[in-house]
Amino acid sequence: MKAIRRFTVRPVLPEPLQPLSELARNLRWSWHAGTRDLFKAVDPDAWQTAGGDPVRLLGAVRAERLTELAADPSFLHRIDTAAGDLNAYLHGERWYQQQPAGLPAAIGYFSPEFGVTAALPQYSGGLGILAGDHLKAASDLGVPLIGVGLLYRHGYFRQSLSRDGWQQEHYPVLDPDELPLTLLRERDGSPSLVSLALPGGRSLSAHIWQARVGRVPLLMLDSDVEQNEPRERDVTDRLYGGGSEHRLLQEMLLGIGGVRALRAYCGLTGHPAPEVFHTNEGHAGFLGLERIRELMDDGLDFDSGLEAVRAGTVFTTHTPVPAGIDRFDRELVAHHFGDDGELPGVDPRKVLQLGSESYPGGDPTLFNMAVMGLRLAQRANGVSTLHGAVSRAMFAGLWPGFDAEEVPIISITNGVHAPTWVAPEVFALGAGQIGAERTEHALSVGGSERWDGVADIPDADIWQLRRTLREQLVTEVRSRLRASWRERGASEAELGWIEGVLDPDVLTIGFARRVPSYKRLTLMLRDRERLMELLLHPTRPIQIVVAGKAHPADDGGKRLVQELVRFADDPRVRHRIVFLPDYGMRMAGRLYPGCDVWLNNPLRPLEACGTSGMKAALNGCLNLSVLDGWWDEWFEPDFGWAIPTADGAGLDEDRRDELESAALYELIEDRVAPRFYDRSGGGLPERWVAMVRSTLVNLGPKVLAGRMVREYVERLYGPAALAHRGLDAGTARELAAWKARVRAAWPDVHVDRVEALTPTAPNGTAELGSTLTLRVRVALGDLRPEDVEVQAVSGRVDAQDRITEAQTFPLKPAGGPDLEANWSYEGPLALDRTGPYGYTVRVLPAHRLLATGAEPGLVTLPTEATGEGAGLLMR
Repeated sequence: MKAIRRFTVRPVLPEPLQPLSELARNLRWSWHAGTRDLFKAVDPDAWQTAGGDPVRLLGAVRAERLTELAADPSFLHRIDTAAGDLNAYLHGERWYQQQPAGLPAAIGYFSPEFGVTAALPQYSGGLGILAGDHLKAASDLGVPLIGVGLLYRHGYFRQSLSRDGWQQEHYPVLDPDELPLTLLRERDGSPSLVSLALPGGRSLSAHIWQARVGRVPLLMLDSDVEQNEPRERDVTDRLYGGGSEHRLLQEMLLGIGGVRALRAYCGLTGHPAPEVFHTNEGHAGFLGLERIRELMDDGLDFDSGLEAVRAGTVFTTHTPVPAGIDRFDRELVAHHFGDDGELPGVDPRKVLQLGSESYPGGDPTLFNMAVMGLRLAQRANGVSTLHGAVSRAMFAGLWPGFDAEEVPIISITNGVHAPTWVAPEVFALGAGQIGAERTEHALSVGGSERWDGVADIPDADIWQLRRTLREQLVTEVRSRLRASWRERGASEAELGWIEGVLDPDVLTIGFARRVPSYKRLTLMLRDRERLMELLLHPTRPIQIVVAGKAHPADDGGKRLVQELVRFADDPRVRHRIVFLPDYGMRMAGRLYPGCDVWLNNPLRPLEACGTSGMKAALNGCLNLSVLDGWWDEWFEPDFGWAIPTADGAGLDEDRRDELESAALYELIEDRVAPRFYDRSGGGLPERWVAMVRSTLVNLGPKVLAGRMVREYVERLYGPAALAHRGLDAGTARELAAWKARVRAAWPDVHVDRVEALTPTAPNGTAELGSTLTLRVRVALGDLRPEDVEVQAVSGRVDAQDRITEAQTFPLKPAGGPDLEANWSYEGPLALDRTGPYGYTVRVLPAHRLLATGAEPGLVTLPTEATGEGAGLLMR
């Protein structure tokens, strides 16, 4: 008979062991080796069975064993040491507390998924892992973040394979009581609830579960509560599941419900209220609407509330393609807002305007979550230098008249949380060189440009470390491969060959990530005979470990998985290439350190950042990648290899794959494998070890999440907090009224005349170091000079007379208004560069509370007639 409900009967911890409960409930154990070692010592076999999860361990350990440990002075001393260390970590002064005054008292960080640990399976891929690393790095730095997400009862799916290699999905039910979570309760002990109004008088309620990520609280909303009807109970059933309305309700609960959960948490615990709200991708964009509603309850109108909210909001975009953005039918969104839904008193048309694709090429029938996120945030960023440029071009329609490079989206390149992803053996090697405390600080807080301590580690020690990690991966792969084949229906008698899978002395290449088509899982299979030759080379063989999940609704991705699996099933090569199902954090912990080379071959520029290669690099693995995402800005030949990109005009995708796969084979055959197998007299691949060393010394400090979070604090959170404080009710009304007045008057703003008072030579040339004096006449209509800035824009020009490497110079009012209500502006233009050169002028709105001149999206440029006789190109 099968049970209809399962739960865990937990033993009661003896009093001396009570600190174990607090240690298990704080997820710092997931990146703190000392705490994990303590739990492993409770019962090594049960620890293995529990998958390294302290909460599951304590639910399974025998009462007799607990009694034994409670009487063991040595173990009790270890508990006291671990508890004291956690207390010092939670309450001591860290990097953030040592910064100058003015930083925000708290930051709300909203994300649809969080990959903190495999013991809390609330993630699907890179976005969630990045969010988890962001929280952990913030904790290490002492940044007062509060994470907000959803608790999915099924989490993301578990992946297995059919006998013919087709991906199959399984959705295990998660019981919050078996996870490292506690329920937020009111002062009377009842569960704290947030509720959303739905059309037709219905409602959507949710409990608030808390996880402790070191110093950072993570709030997770759960709609599986008795107050809800069955359809509403299922809103948080699966990560990225269901149809459009299901996803819309998830995102309303995350954004609107998340703000309400934050307010409840801060009210009950006394935690400072967030001054800055960070929207990690567009899924949580509705949080801005809830904050506007709060301000409207305090007497502000919608437009003034919008300005106040924008000042303290940060938006991070993670997608380089429009297809990756959530978009909903406008009528569906309108149905859920207004007097019969959420945010009564707010005109649904104002909500729809925020997500409107009101730009050339946009679809007026759709509501775009990323567009709303950008309109609700004064500060925005992409997640690598290249992705920032791609994002500025992709969203340029929101700032018409501006060049893409002036679109107000900056770049902060992602990083990874080294204490989570660095293998214990790598940490031990560093600790043996500079000490455990300095190593821990270097990995978590960072701040140095180089890890010079690694430079003094002997070659032999580095090479032995790499061999040890490779051997551990081989053992792990064989175990997982055997389990996979048993699930596929194979008998034990058929699987003797698995003991010969992979070789700890063979060059090992790793490829593991989600499986959308643009990541090109099967590019390596383009020329199968060529790949077989590389795998089976008599003196320089390679072996490849592949893992990844296709989205359950993506049959194209599943076909790619099946194609790879069928190739890996071939008896001729199955000892050299394997596919491991159910890729997740636990598998990744072995995969990144154990590989010698990390392969990444997306279609450029569709990889926003691609942090898996960063995790590999921190373990001394070299990267072999297309110049996309983070690799585009940090690649050096000392760190690995760049796969050439075939991106010529008119090149079709099939031809591009053919050229890039050929380049990949050539790199492996001619450069990667020879360097790995080129051994000195002492048997060491000295040039390979030099690359490993350079990767750790020079690249390691760059790829840290600690570096990333410090950049967020300095470039986004700090300025956003200052802007938030500067926008009280009065100044918010002032700014909203000013913007409304400027927008209404802007059609009458134009450049009437541009003159160069210092003429160039007759042939249109000018000498380096000379100065032009510009005089510009502009019509401002009902605006005043203090409402605008008139600028000269100059720089080199290309063959189409487009200004590149532009510099801007403000021009000063020189008189007016004249009889035609025009104003004169003047200013010098220094000719400080040689070559083809040009200039233009423009008029922008100007206000002390704007973050950039581009913020309002208004600009006026001269017409060709206006500029006749001026703005001559100097060739």
